[in-house]
Amino acid sequence: MNLELLESFGQNYPEEFDGSLDCISLAVTCAFNKYGTLLAVGCNDGRIVIWDFLTRGIAKIISAHVHPVCSLSWTRNGHKLLSASTDNNVCIWDVLTGELEHKYRFPSPVLKVQFDPRNDNRLLVCPMRYAAVLVEVGGTHRCLPLDSDGDLNIVASFDRRGKHIYTGNAKGKILVLDVETFEVVASFRIIVGTSSATAVKSIEFARRGDAFLINTSDRVIRVYDSKEIITLGKDGEPEPIQKLQDLVNKTTWKKCCFSGDGEYICAGSARQHALYIWEKSIGNLVKILHGTKGELLLDVVWHPVRPIIASISSGLVSIWAQNQVENWSAFAPDFKELDENVEYEERESEFDIADEDKSVDLNADAQQDEEIEVDVQKVEPVAAFCSSDEEGEDENALQFLPMAPEVEDPEDGWAGQDGLEPSAVMLSHMEPHDYEDDIMASKRRRMQLYDVSLPDAPTDETHPLISSKAGKDKQQPVGGKKAAGRTKK
Repeated sequence: MNLELLESFGQNYPEEFDGSLDCISLAVTCAFNKYGTLLAVGCNDGRIVIWDFLTRGIAKIISAHVHPVCSLSWTRNGHKLLSASTDNNVCIWDVLTGELEHKYRFPSPVLKVQFDPRNDNRLLVCPMRYAAVLVEVGGTHRCLPLDSDGDLNIVASFDRRGKHIYTGNAKGKILVLDVETFEVVASFRIIVGTSSATAVKSIEFARRGDAFLINTSDRVIRVYDSKEIITLGKDGEPEPIQKLQDLVNKTTWKKCCFSGDGEYICAGSARQHALYIWEKSIGNLVKILHGTKGELLLDVVWHPVRPIIASISSGLVSIWAQNQVENWSAFAPDFKELDENVEYEERESEFDIADEDKSVDLNADAQQDEEIEVDVQKVEPVAAFCSSDEEGEDENALQFLPMAPEVEDPEDGWAGQDGLEPSAVMLSHMEPHDYEDDIMASKRRRMQLYDVSLPDAPTDETHPLISSKAGKDKQQPVGGKKAAGRTKK
């Protein structure tokens, strides 16, 4: 994949619909890994479907939860996947094996989960109507401090490198907390007009650069510079770099995200399947992508490297990409595309063994004779996969999942006993129920269960994903299509 060739040949944003991914179950939320090679899709029957995004095929299905999956997050190296469900459970999965490693039970619904961008053993959980919780894997959990106004409608997010946590509440107050000490490093309030505040709906950071956006209930997306926010300190009054909104339709935004290079911002409408794309530096609207009329948008994510957007509506993952135009002249500089046949004029020396018409250039011959050593072993790091504070890529990163071939009608003795491992031979002599019991026992030993106690947490709240579905007669019940025939993987 030659990423350098993808840059600066034209606009770096998608232009048209490029197919869809059908997860069998109804898709609810999705997340790309750091390299954009795998796409995890959370479904409303509790399954997590991991797609190989290059082949557009299903690489793995994890039977994760019983209730709908509402939030997903990858670790930096892609080996672990964090999921939250509407049944108040937060789970950490091993992507290669599909096994559950840690399970956290919360007393109230969980709206969002996120891994620390630089620490796989730390995660951020946003319970409904409660302070955000920072969880150390296998250890303790701490609640993030609230603002003095005590508002409990909290949204929170790690910054790009996991040094700070940004929290926002329903009164427009943003706090920047040090991730280790929970000390308030900076704070400011988003004010509309002269005095009225607006609720913060989400905070999203760009993968590159220092920009972040805040989606508020006044239907305006504000883009800020994180360095400026920290420089101004507590009770600062920063001016947003851009204010993005739909002045014509006054659209409310369901989900917002940055492009992989941080130069574009995409926002999905909460009323219809429409994606608005702005250029961050200028603030101008460059494209509106329209999906099927009557569909409601659930989630939007931008590919980490390429100009590709994945959006979810009506249980399907829609892919939006650039229009690829074939340009054969790119393969050879002297290649000419012809509209009609022309008579070819052959040069006199074209098929001669030695070119008689070639000009004598001694220097050119001397340059050709020089041996040039080409290093074929050194792998140059791809700039798009490295941060500015890193020299190379993570060698242990998981970019692809191995595929096991499915043999429908194997012939007798196609896998002989000689080729089996001793453990496999031993298992073949065991009773089926003994084998299943051993597997369940080993999974129980490996999986660690934690009950997270949150004082005065609202236990009678209903997750907004469930309440919104209950109000729509068009939506299918939890379990979705073909849920009755769900098979355990």
